[in-house]
Amino acid sequence: MYPKSTYNTLFKWLMMLALIAAPALAFSQAGPPADSLKADSIHAKKYGAKSNDNLKGQFDFGDLTRDILHPHKKVDSLHKSSGITVVPNIAANPTIGAQLGIKAVAGVRLGNDPKTLLSVAATSASITSKGIIYFYVNHNIFTPGNKWNFQGNIVAAKTVTPDYGLGIGSADPDGSKTDKILADGTHKAYAIHSMYYNIREKVYKNIGKNFFVGAGMSFEVRRNINAKDSTGTATPSGVYNTEHGFPKDHYSADGFLFNVAYTTRDNPNRAYKGVYFDAGVRINQTWVGSTKNSVQFTTDLRKYISLSDASPETVLALWNWGSYLASGDIPYLELPGTARDGSFRSGRGYTSQYFKGTQFNDTEAEFRFPILANKFLSGVAFGSMQTANDEHGTKLFQVFQPGYGAGLRVLFNKATRTNLALDYAFGKYGNKGFFLNLNESF
Repeated sequence: MYPKSTYNTLFKWLMMLALIAAPALAFSQAGPPADSLKADSIHAKKYGAKSNDNLKGQFDFGDLTRDILHPHKKVDSLHKSSGITVVPNIAANPTIGAQLGIKAVAGVRLGNDPKTLLSVAATSASITSKGIIYFYVNHNIFTPGNKWNFQGNIVAAKTVTPDYGLGIGSADPDGSKTDKILADGTHKAYAIHSMYYNIREKVYKNIGKNFFVGAGMSFEVRRNINAKDSTGTATPSGVYNTEHGFPKDHYSADGFLFNVAYTTRDNPNRAYKGVYFDAGVRINQTWVGSTKNSVQFTTDLRKYISLSDASPETVLALWNWGSYLASGDIPYLELPGTARDGSFRSGRGYTSQYFKGTQFNDTEAEFRFPILANKFLSGVAFGSMQTANDEHGTKLFQVFQPGYGAGLRVLFNKATRTNLALDYAFGKYGNKGFFLNLNESF
């Protein structure tokens, strides 16, 4: 079926080695498990296998592996049941250093309705060269017919969080000393060490075609916070905590979650067409353990436009995500910002929370196109614009910071349209780097 020349065999081995080694070189945005209304599986055998995918003409990572290790083996059937996948959890970036760990993912489709989305559970444990330890267990369960969806996770971590100050990157030259520290125009990096714990559970109910409502609770707790700021006025986090009345060494952000969601995407992993919209409110309350009361709104809107009937993978994808504090106070490390969306993938070109504020908005566009006829390799070009407020007069939508880049996509699983995404992105103030993930950023 495929060429067996020495040249092609060598190419396949080099490609496979590159894919295995790539995570160790990736500049990734690390965060807790994603919280989104979708079946996020890399090994669902039926979901997403649309007629216009033309799977017989596509070549994915499984085909590559079989072609190298078992060149005479019959092509895998698309009707195998899902099981448990165990993979290494390897990454590296200037924030976490080198990371080594293990991850296990399990999936099953409940009931006999073929439209039921795959239910998945995952767990991972990892450690980095900078002493970061991260463990989580999460689940995303769909009952038969997708009538109910249960999402939840448990996280325990010893973390180091980089901090670049509050706002969108502009400082007030006439501001006070603490104003200049809080909105640091020099973009100095401060390391914040802490112990982080999160328990979250949310339930969605399907109340109409493509329409869901959800409710739940989330408990975010940080202990042993150390920013090396004994005065409370020497670092951005210290200034913020002093001005907003948060303890220096701990906090809890505990509250209720309410969401509405509407989706017509033809595939949650890599949509060719459709829309996705989610709007939510988070209400933190002291009577359930939160350090402060607050009300926070979020919106997530995505639109996918296929530009070719002959090649539906040629897509213009658009995304807008925002989070807005309506009242009260939220802890410094819980402020919305870069890569603080539900899947922790926004703002490529910058590290997580490089920009942040009590009001934050990110707009992105991505052009996706196939490179090889068998769809094994695809390409993307993308750009983003982030905006946030600060506490010395900069308003939301007043100052924007760009990010842009390009990348390759390797077809990891053709049945689920799962890609291995390798991006190189640029931002301002010298920010740039590699980002490696499974599936698209949005």
